[in-house]
Amino acid sequence: MTEDKEKSSGEGHRVSTHEEGVNLPADPDAHRTDEEKAEIDRKLVRRLDFMLIPWLCLLYLLAFLDRTNIGNAKIAGVQKDLGLTDGQYSASLSIFFVSYAVFEPVTNIMLKKFRPSVFIPIIMVLWGASMLGMGFCYNWSGLMAARWFLGLAEAGLFPGINYYLSCWYKRSEFGLRAAIFFSAAALSGSFGGLLAAAIEKMDGIAGRDGWAWIFILEGLLTIIFGFISFWMVHDFPDEAKFLSEDDRARVIRRLKLDQQASAEHETFQMAYLYQSLRDWKMWLGMVIYMGCDMPLYAFSLFLPAIIKDLGWSTSTVRSQLMSVPPYAVAAVFTVVIGYVADRTRQRGLCNIVVSVIGVAGFAMLLASNSPAVQYAGVFLAALGIYPCISNTVTWMANNVEGVYKRGVVLGFVIGWGNLSGVISSNIYANHKTGHGIVMGFLAVFLFGGSILMTTLLRRENGKRLRGERDHLVEGLDEKQIDKLGDMRPDFYYTT
Repeated sequence: MTEDKEKSSGEGHRVSTHEEGVNLPADPDAHRTDEEKAEIDRKLVRRLDFMLIPWLCLLYLLAFLDRTNIGNAKIAGVQKDLGLTDGQYSASLSIFFVSYAVFEPVTNIMLKKFRPSVFIPIIMVLWGASMLGMGFCYNWSGLMAARWFLGLAEAGLFPGINYYLSCWYKRSEFGLRAAIFFSAAALSGSFGGLLAAAIEKMDGIAGRDGWAWIFILEGLLTIIFGFISFWMVHDFPDEAKFLSEDDRARVIRRLKLDQQASAEHETFQMAYLYQSLRDWKMWLGMVIYMGCDMPLYAFSLFLPAIIKDLGWSTSTVRSQLMSVPPYAVAAVFTVVIGYVADRTRQRGLCNIVVSVIGVAGFAMLLASNSPAVQYAGVFLAALGIYPCISNTVTWMANNVEGVYKRGVVLGFVIGWGNLSGVISSNIYANHKTGHGIVMGFLAVFLFGGSILMTTLLRRENGKRLRGERDHLVEGLDEKQIDKLGDMRPDFYYTT
């Protein structure tokens, strides 16, 4: 292995100092100075941000709004009006996560096969229709069916968009974009509370309850944006129509020089699935993601009820509005952590520190009966959960290479995390019990798992720096070495 190939950038991946052996498109800026190239690259990234991020954030805001608005509907009376027992209400929450998690691992393969500009709009229209149907439910069976299909249709969005963005940006750029994208989930909490408070005032119009109008109007909104998305969602870099030929070459070059196979075409083979299943990072990543995703859904689904039970006000509208500030603060902190993690390349350390904040928040909710202290704990809980979602997804994407392998791994990690939403739907019969279980998930799986992952990755990087993995490429040509993905000796993990 040549010396220049052994140079680590400190960014968790290999950076070649030359282009030999890399199948690159012709450089459209070969005649320019380094300063001119750097300016063109900055403008290109800004254009990608403008064309991709805002619309995708809007789509995820709608998705998270649609999956969690049943919490707002509960305090608006859906459980009472449909005659649901506590067990039936919890089951209607749980069934969403079952279909959502089961289908997530295969959605990234479907996204790659059918193209983002087709796949994403179709699933949006389908989940919008499911949400619309929830507004016309008259019993538990109808609500269960609607929630099942909502989970099935939404399964492709979150893992799909994270995989999609990881195929556009360099590893050192992806964390901030993933954080901005996921901050839409926190914003949906703020927006959802405000929107629910407004829509609930339609109670009685056309003979429908206020909670029904929450489902109907938000479902119609999703369907409308789903149809618009046929024109607003773009395909992968090698097919995106908004790029000129020069810009397409620039995007593909920067991805390949970042050692990303996402710039290449691959045909799906079962070997990619087997590679993913044999990768210990996927299994540990599933544990870590479960440690933040179960608390996320517990927090999102039950926050309106938690605030209502603080005893400050019996007003449903006020309870909806008081759920807004914690989400807004969490959205800002999510972006801040995304920026810090990109700059420091210490994603594991960010998870560890942020999870401690979350544990402190739930400890306040457990230990105090003061409404003021508990409301402050709600803020810390939000700050300790939301940033770790996008940071963990980025961490996994940074450390898995290969077009389909990365897609499969992200599908399994996110799918398993979302399956833990079944737990979150059934732990808040008693608030103290619920807070204790959530705190345990944060402490054991998120905090403990992140420490273990960081330790193991640093140990593996040390072995690669010392040349203890060089035997893996002996006798292989450049193409065969590239197929090793993150197993190649000059690939350094983000810790």
